[in-house]
This record gives sequence, C-alpha cells and structure tokens, in this order.
Amino acid sequence: MSEIAKNLKNVLEKIHNAEKKSGRKENPVKLLAVSKFHPAQSVLAAIEAGQTLFGENRIQEASAKFDAVRSQGFSPELHIIGSLQRNKAKEAVRIASCIESVDRIELLEEIEKQASKIEKNIDVLFELHTGEESKAGFTSEEALEEAVSRCARGDFPHIEVKGFMTMAPFTDDKNLIRESFVTLRNLREKYQKKYPDLDFSELSMGMSGDYEIAIEEGATIVRIGTAIFGERN
Repeated sequence: MSEIAKNLKNVLEKIHNAEKKSGRKENPVKLLAVSKFHPAQSVLAAIEAGQTLFGENRIQEASAKFDAVRSQGFSPELHIIGSLQRNKAKEAVRIASCIESVDRIELLEEIEKQASKIEKNIDVLFELHTGEESKAGFTSEEALEEAVSRCARGDFPHIEVKGFMTMAPFTDDKNLIRESFVTLRNLREKYQKKYPDLDFSELSMGMSGDYEIAIEEGATIVRIGTAIFGERN
C-alpha cells in the first residue's frame, strides 16, 4: 500500500468520524484531493487507491498534469479551486468539470463565452470572502447578489450554479474558523429561499487543518492536500 493510499484511508476515516459526531448521515461529504505542486504520479497513486475528485489552483500546471493522467486511460474529475484570471478561463473550462473560485461577474461572462464555444456545461461555486487573510472571493453581497440574479435570469446558459466556497482565516482560533463556515452556511440558506430554481446544494469549505469543524457546520466538499500528498515541494 502506498503512502498516499494510507493517508487517503486515514483522512476518509476522519471524515466519517466527523460525520457521525455531527449527527450527519454517512457519506454526505465529498473528499476533494488537492494535488497542486504534486506530480502526475501522485495523482495516479491516489486514483489507484480509489480517489476520483481532485482540485488544482494553477491552470498551466493542472492542464499538463491531468492531460498526462487522462492519456493513461483514467478520467478523474477536476475542480479549479484557485483564483482564476479571465485569460485562463478557456483552458479551465476545457480541463475541469467545476470552477469553485468564481468571485466576480466578469469571470462568469468569460466562463460562459468559453463554455459556449465548445458546447460544454460547467458547474460553478461562488467564492465568498469570509476570512481576513484570504483576498479571494466576493467581498460585497451586492456584487454576489447581482451575479446570482443574472444566473437565475438565464444569462449564462452553459453555467450550472452548484453552491458556495470559502477559505477560513489562517488562525488557531477555532471560533473564528467556525464563524467563517457558519457565515457561508447561513448565506446558502438565504439564497436557497430567495432563488429556489437554482441549486445551492454544495458547500466547499474546510482544508487539512480545519475540515472536521467544516463538516460539523455543514460542508459537502472538503479540500485536503497536505494530509494526503504530504508537504509540497
């Protein structure tokens, strides 16, 4: 059994324990293995251990790596979780099934433009700024509201709204971390009521250091890299 396979098993056990502890039914939480800065061989080792969902930050790196993995006959699902520049949207749409880091209307417009060219539907999550250290994400609810209302209006026919994403502040203060996750969950509930025709089922929150708190607060996707692949080079 490879080191990555052992780590995956360990992380999945902790996820199941956190689900039980918070009174949630088993397996509502998806594990997104963050493979940035790790080679294609590490992704292949995780796939061999049963992992199917991966996350990458940098488009150029993700493109080369996942093209190499797919050329070997595997078809893992890839989410883009890093800040995305408009000029990288074309490649992001080609290689990914979901862009979790949508933080402005201009990006939605570019994703729609590129997805329409290849007639591909792509999932998106709206990233919300809930932690002081993170610069990413919508910082005002007015801007978020405008983006969501345009999706509800049908302005982006190739984009499927799936929910929200956030990064908790980088701190040892568990109360601040929890607050960040509660903010996202409350926002999701508000938008579910306001826009019943859109799907806000996914809450992507929690990383290697805080995913158990995220699960307690309703995460449906946790993004874990170091605990699976080890420290990055």
